[in-house]
Amino acid sequence: MATETTQQELVCRLAEDAAERFLRYVRIDTQSAEGSETYPSTAKQLDLLRLLAGELKELGLADAELDEHGYVTATVPATVDGDVPTIGVLAHVDTSPSVSGANVKPQRIRYEGGKLALPADASQVLDPDEVPELAAHAGHELITTDGTTLLGADDKAGVAEIMAAAAYLVAHPEIPHGPLRIAFNPDEEIGTGTKHFDIERFGAVAAYTLDGSTAGELQEETFSGAAVKMRIKGRSIHPGWAKDAMVNAVKLAGEILARLPKDTLSPETTEGREGYVHPNWISGEDAEVELRFIVRDFENDLLDQHVQLLRDIAAEVAGLDPRASIEVESSISYRNMRDALKQRPEIVGALEEAIRRAGLEPRKTAIRGGTDGSALTEKGLPTPNIFTGGQQAHSEREWICVEDMGVAAATVVELAKVWAEQVTG
Repeated sequence: MATETTQQELVCRLAEDAAERFLRYVRIDTQSAEGSETYPSTAKQLDLLRLLAGELKELGLADAELDEHGYVTATVPATVDGDVPTIGVLAHVDTSPSVSGANVKPQRIRYEGGKLALPADASQVLDPDEVPELAAHAGHELITTDGTTLLGADDKAGVAEIMAAAAYLVAHPEIPHGPLRIAFNPDEEIGTGTKHFDIERFGAVAAYTLDGSTAGELQEETFSGAAVKMRIKGRSIHPGWAKDAMVNAVKLAGEILARLPKDTLSPETTEGREGYVHPNWISGEDAEVELRFIVRDFENDLLDQHVQLLRDIAAEVAGLDPRASIEVESSISYRNMRDALKQRPEIVGALEEAIRRAGLEPRKTAIRGGTDGSALTEKGLPTPNIFTGGQQAHSEREWICVEDMGVAAATVVELAKVWAEQVTG
């Protein structure tokens, strides 16, 4: 095991490499798009994916490739003999459709504490009273936006940290480790990041997404998620002759929204292990409207209850006028990965040990959301989640600590070593 001084040097070196890569990656707009009929959902995601495939080849990873679906994969070869299991690390390149990811202007600053107004929009302020994690980083180097776009730490920080760890392992063949598979994918933010992912071809017995937040945290539990779509059909007619003839689908949609719980089951009023029902998209006109919801809970039976609540509300509103109809479709987006990971405790155990070796005490938290690991775990590839250091994702106030990026990258290096030690001793 490395000495404390050596470990700190490793973190510093990896932090600088990861930060340099990150500052380049965030300038490439990779925003994904809901409702797209292509995969990836936006062609611009391929700009970064092609760059990453090229950088992996430049590292000497002979099998680095970009496939027809936009997945970049590569292998850092084993440096030890024996039957060491292949593990994988993954991160997504797309950024949220909620906030612009174009013309990102990152700034690297030394944070001295207190409130920090971002330079291009003084109304965007990093405030430790609102984000307690910020206060812990006084005296540290941060990377922020200029206040007009998101930063893209979700999840280009994970991408940069994996690249830094891979580069370090390639440059240090004396480090004992088994095969390390790398994957970068599109479209996680719109819930289709693993749609075409070939687990068998990836060939790992376990994997880890780098898509978390506060340094030291790991997640073996996420929400279970469902998507609900309502198609509301009314009757359209010229409004001048609408008396007793029009059935306004827009007003029916308003009735549905008005009947949602106001003090419970809303993202604005829930926390911890409380689930929610969230209307997140609406489109249409008086003849027909489409409403979409995302539904979340940690327990599958409660998730089913929330979906049924929406079906019941739709039936009630449709019953207000026999000339109206409301079609409801629901589908499971992903399941809580908790139960599957409990069957393989060595996977999370290796991660906990790697975080300790990187210099932090691991802390298990539950994600009030999902990761690509949720879907991969359900498909048969157990995939817990690792912190990246990114904070306030999907907002103009997104930021990340440079040192935390180094610790995340060091965790990947240590993780590869831990898995080899489990076999070779």
